[in-house]
Amino acid sequence: MRNRVIGTILLALLITTMVIGAFAAGVGFTWWLMHDQTADNEEATAFGIFWEAWHHVEESFLGDIPPMHEVVWGAIRGALATLDDPYTIFLEPQPRQREKEDLSGRFGGIGAYIYQDPEGNIRLEPMTDLPAAQAGVQKGDILLKVDDTAITPATTVDDVVNLIRGEVGTVVRLTLRREGVAEPVQVEITRQEIPSPSVTWHMLEEGEGIGYIRIMLFSERTAKELKEAIQDLKEQGMTRLIVDLRGNGGGLFVAALDVASEFLNGGVIVYQQEKGKDERTFSASRRGSYTEGPLVLLVDGGTASASEIVAGALQDHQRAILIGEQTFGKGSVQSVFDLSDGSSVHITSAKWLTPNRHQIHGQGLTPDLVVIPTDDDRAQGRDPQLQRAVEYLLNGK
Repeated sequence: MRNRVIGTILLALLITTMVIGAFAAGVGFTWWLMHDQTADNEEATAFGIFWEAWHHVEESFLGDIPPMHEVVWGAIRGALATLDDPYTIFLEPQPRQREKEDLSGRFGGIGAYIYQDPEGNIRLEPMTDLPAAQAGVQKGDILLKVDDTAITPATTVDDVVNLIRGEVGTVVRLTLRREGVAEPVQVEITRQEIPSPSVTWHMLEEGEGIGYIRIMLFSERTAKELKEAIQDLKEQGMTRLIVDLRGNGGGLFVAALDVASEFLNGGVIVYQQEKGKDERTFSASRRGSYTEGPLVLLVDGGTASASEIVAGALQDHQRAILIGEQTFGKGSVQSVFDLSDGSSVHITSAKWLTPNRHQIHGQGLTPDLVVIPTDDDRAQGRDPQLQRAVEYLLNGK
């Protein structure tokens, strides 16, 4: 009886606006709940089967029963898996918070690079004049603990980042092993807002007047940083430009529109098609800051989503040529719904077409000049794609 009462209470709390309920691999069961408690008999019966199965688990499972919120998360993942769409996903609260921070371009942290050495140690490298360096963290320090959480061989870099990041103004305590020091070193660091640039740039030495801009992510900061980059390069004598989108998996849609607009005098950037709705057209919003000079985009298999919007628009308008490899082909739109516990569901709700109505999703973009690095190129540290871009800008072919 007690189990039935608990089940009834949880059912009332967890019912949401849709039922997707289904059993799936991974956790072995999944369900989606309705907000409207007047569920029809079929839905009520289907969800009753879940509780029937779960009560057997509670009564018979030899191991520990996880907290109910973890059961719910596992159930949501399994339910979404039945849709067979890799981009319709569930994020737990901590990864969702990381995602928000990455897309905002700012986060509360200590200002240190975190990496794993060949022996599996998690090491730190403080950034100049930021909290970690000011607190005495030294390059190469091995991380032993974050607050009271021990760093084990199973701890990943992402795990450590999640432990170290936090609200600005709060304190994190690190226990470190330092070369030449017998006892562990402990430091307390007050988290500050750490900017996370999405754009870097410099002039290339290989050819006179060639500027180079790399866009790592499309965040809230990207459009502003790109304008700054173009202005700075122009002041240094830039007359030709390479924009590197390799490995850029996307980010904010509006940032992609703003970036494409910097290189166009107008025109369509992308079409968006949604189920049951009229097609939407997104156009360049204003005269850009680099609309006439020679332009090359570097792309590869890691160029995806928002990056493909930019590359597709500039290629279709013959504003830039693409050099590199076939892009990833992620041209679908995910609507993000934040849930009450800080988690979120990302649900595929639309797809994109380039100005010439090329479907990005599942196909990607074909470069104008295909250049595929060899294993020997990688071993020798050569970048034939960048070299080909320089050659094209110098010789016009």
